[in-house]
Amino acid sequence: MSNGSRNRWFGLVMLSLGLAMIIADVSIVNVAIPVMIEDLKIDFTTAEWVNTSYSLVFAALLVTLGRLGDVIGRRRLYLGGLIVFALASLGAGLAPNGTLLVGARLLQGIGGAAISPATLSIVSSEFRGRDRGIAFGIWGSVIGGMAAIGPLIGGWLTTNASWRWAFLINIPIGVVAFVGTLIYINDSRDENAERRFDLVGAVLTMVGFGALVFGLIEGYKYGWWGQSQEFSVLGLAWPAGWPVSIIPFAFALSALALVAFTVRELRKEARGDRSGVFGFRLFRYPGYRYGNLTALVLSLGEFGLLFVIPLFLQGMLGLSAFDTGLTLLPLALGTFVAGPSAGALAARIGPKWVVTSGMGLEAIAIFWIGLLFSPDLDVWSLVPPLAVYGVGVGLATAQLTNVALAQIPREESGVASGGTSTLRQVGSALGIAILGTTLAIGLGQGTRDRLQAAVDRLPPQAAQALPFPASELPELVAKPIESTFGQALPGLLSDPRLPEPARPVIRSAVEESFVDGAVNASRAATGFVLLGLIISLFIPNTRHEADHDPA
Repeated sequence: MSNGSRNRWFGLVMLSLGLAMIIADVSIVNVAIPVMIEDLKIDFTTAEWVNTSYSLVFAALLVTLGRLGDVIGRRRLYLGGLIVFALASLGAGLAPNGTLLVGARLLQGIGGAAISPATLSIVSSEFRGRDRGIAFGIWGSVIGGMAAIGPLIGGWLTTNASWRWAFLINIPIGVVAFVGTLIYINDSRDENAERRFDLVGAVLTMVGFGALVFGLIEGYKYGWWGQSQEFSVLGLAWPAGWPVSIIPFAFALSALALVAFTVRELRKEARGDRSGVFGFRLFRYPGYRYGNLTALVLSLGEFGLLFVIPLFLQGMLGLSAFDTGLTLLPLALGTFVAGPSAGALAARIGPKWVVTSGMGLEAIAIFWIGLLFSPDLDVWSLVPPLAVYGVGVGLATAQLTNVALAQIPREESGVASGGTSTLRQVGSALGIAILGTTLAIGLGQGTRDRLQAAVDRLPPQAAQALPFPASELPELVAKPIESTFGQALPGLLSDPRLPEPARPVIRSAVEESFVDGAVNASRAATGFVLLGLIISLFIPNTRHEADHDPA
């Protein structure tokens, strides 16, 4: 960045624009998913992949691209990321089907994987002392705030224009960030960085994380152990006669790849070779070790729940995408209020207690939201817990990044920031997969069980009035309900094949199952946040360690 103080803060604004794009494109898609499902005729696994493919590629490439920024220049990496992300957003906005949309999201993930570590390493290397805490407070509030305000933007665009504009809006923002970066940010790099890249290590991380998320998302469809549906892709099919589905093999492949990656990286570091894609050596710093582990676990709950809430509000309560965004606005406001003040608070009591306090507020708020889920939920009752949730996110997110990088030498900020962002994005992808699957299981199996019980109680004359065997009713209803995360309910209730007397029973079964699935997802999210809170207690409560480079 420029040496001038004013230009340095203008530069932070340009970094924040790019960061806002890549964060908002997760939560913007959350509120647009129900409309995409209807418009593109995609099923629930494709809907999950629209979200998760972005986070997965993002996570798999963060460390590699973070190191690339150390070598070629962090500003150059940031500018390249902006170009890729803007072009991929154009492709997503014009996608005619779910397959091409997922492909565009994969490309967005590449652009995001360049933008995120570049912004973090530039902030980490250029800000010191009290300014560093303020800068990370702004950086963190952009992450938390855009995750919350994204649904409002996406909802307004989806309701008043098209869900496609949730992607196309990135193009003008990217242009402004690109031009502003050229003006206000000077390039920086690590002159001592290794010029070689560990391509094998990069491939192992992509295979490991990809197989893990694939198993979590597709397990419900193909069977967690026994094969319930044949898997095929690009003309290649999993043997239909096999008693075991592809999912256990996906988990085994993930474990092998990640173990091989870890062993390979540790051996390289033991030889003094620093060309690896992940700086395991940096875990000797307690702040980096426990801060990143906390961020990983916390992201499981935070981003997974933000995937579930819009589906519930639109599928269960019938809210529009814009009304859903308005409902989530208190979360954004709480984050934007708390984030910038987190740095000043950390200077007084230490960043550890700011993080712990924020996560405590998050856990309380998520559990509170879970208690409110019901078919006749009053959205105004969500305002207090969402505001508390936002304050917790604003406090925890910014200072988690601060404590994770506070002890890291400046010359390794690229590798360190890539590792920090990687673990956060891995948590995001896994959280969406785990909580999304929890909701789908609650919806699908719950609807089947409730309708089966209702069918068993039907009088013979009522069963004969159905235009199909009564035993087919549970599957007829449950299949579209689980494949669309409940968004198919209005259409089912107007289906002429379903007689009028059966519709209240169907509505009740789906609504009760939706509530059960959402409550179970909120409980899982609460558990993840509480686990992260416990881990955060091991973070050293240091102040201003970034004023000097560690030996």
